[in-house]
Amino acid sequence: MQYYNVGKIVNTHGIRGEVRVIATTDFSQERFQNGAILYLKQSAGEPLRLEVAGARQHKGMWLVKFKGYDNINDVQSFRDHELMVTEDEQQPLEEGQYYYHQIIGLTVKTLEGSELGVIKEILSPGANDVWVVKRAGQSDLLLPVIDDVVKNVDLDKGEVDVELMEGLE
Repeated sequence: MQYYNVGKIVNTHGIRGEVRVIATTDFSQERFQNGAILYLKQSAGEPLRLEVAGARQHKGMWLVKFKGYDNINDVQSFRDHELMVTEDEQQPLEEGQYYYHQIIGLTVKTLEGSELGVIKEILSPGANDVWVVKRAGQSDLLLPVIDDVVKNVDLDKGEVDVELMEGLE
């Protein structure tokens, strides 16, 4: 089964089994709502299935409580582990929107057809995402994800067509 990260547990909170989670999803409300199923990535073996018993936002993070884990000692080992959902639980996206895992690994080409490199990471610094393109023998290229730059995304071909604005290269 394929799993996708939606958050990372960075610490415990209080003594009643709550954990602090940094969300890595645009669907935080749905992912951390009561009854939602999440999977805890473990160092070995299958991910641990967890059911959300409650969640609330606190200082830019989520405080999440899992059903059956009522004590700090029950969740101490969850620290620094990723929370995931299965592929079946991903939300459908509107046309022209993509999940990070669909974009990372795509080949970036200019409209003229010259290959720039491969997308290795996505940054979210503010108004728009920035794709980090790994280039052979050069420093990484930072591409803002805006209509003036990203002209076409073809998941079937595994390619992105871009038009480099002055000062990007």
